[in-house]
Amino acid sequence: MSRRFWVYIEQEDGKVHPVAWELLGVARQLADQVGDDAIVEGILVGHNMDEAAQEALHYGAETVYVLDHPTFKNYLNKPYTSALRFLVQKHNPEVFLVGATTLGRDLAGAVATSLKTGLTADTTHLAMGTIKEDPRKLLLATRPAFGGNVIATIICRNHSPQMATVRPRVFNPAPRQAEAKGQIVHETMEITPDMINAEIVEFITNAAATVKLEYADIIVSGGRGLGGPKGFELIKQLADELGGVVGSSRACVDAGWIKYDHQVGQTGKTVRPKLYVAAGISGAIQHKVGMQESDFILAINRDPHAPIFDVATMGIVGDLYEVIPALIKEIRARKEA
Repeated sequence: MSRRFWVYIEQEDGKVHPVAWELLGVARQLADQVGDDAIVEGILVGHNMDEAAQEALHYGAETVYVLDHPTFKNYLNKPYTSALRFLVQKHNPEVFLVGATTLGRDLAGAVATSLKTGLTADTTHLAMGTIKEDPRKLLLATRPAFGGNVIATIICRNHSPQMATVRPRVFNPAPRQAEAKGQIVHETMEITPDMINAEIVEFITNAAATVKLEYADIIVSGGRGLGGPKGFELIKQLADELGGVVGSSRACVDAGWIKYDHQVGQTGKTVRPKLYVAAGISGAIQHKVGMQESDFILAINRDPHAPIFDVATMGIVGDLYEVIPALIKEIRARKEA
């Protein structure tokens, strides 16, 4: 019997969240670690999902199980939990990965609870391995604990599926294959009134409520070296000139200078932009693990021995309140030219 590695294909209005392609990539790596009998499969719940299901095949899913019904058009926790519980009990996957997004965190916890299995939340590393007391290859899910001061590897030995939510941008997406190989299986389940305990009356969106750090191409981050919250006005000026967004170190968030949505690092967001500017950030390991995969890192710090320079592509030793205005001036001059 095949060992099934499942990925929840998160979607909204038929648009798949990019974390799904990242999870398909890591699921393939995990499956390869246990043998030829392991298969990678995608799970889709929604309405009018054919295009999304086909795309999941292009990203490496060998089978995509689809529950398509008007009830699932918009996300609600109880019907989606019922849908995933139904599929898990029918197909018995060994590992089930969900993106650690707002929706994924809400859904994964409810599904794990309803199945009476374990869930490792907000993981940053995954592998299949054995432990001394058990010869089986189990999911080894690693995540920061105790405020990022400890790294814990968690296993779920006695219950299945072994579940984990995974931060966006921690893993590279699976390569898209021009020819999709695999099958789409349309599942059906009985929709009962007791499955629906809420109704969506209206969507009210606030574009400024959440900073989309994970998939930004350019991020300008400020640290304790800013000296106070007003320093982020300068950081935002540079970010705006570059067409990027504002990030922050944990120290600034803890000090109340900026909201948590901007935090980059082990206990914040993991990012992989084309350009990452670290201004006044010393470079503690907790921050570096969240941004060191950036394509180009520019570090600005008065301390020439700051650890941030260890991962920087280019470093400027100087006062950020002198360097950043000079950068802004030069950028504007080049734009005018």
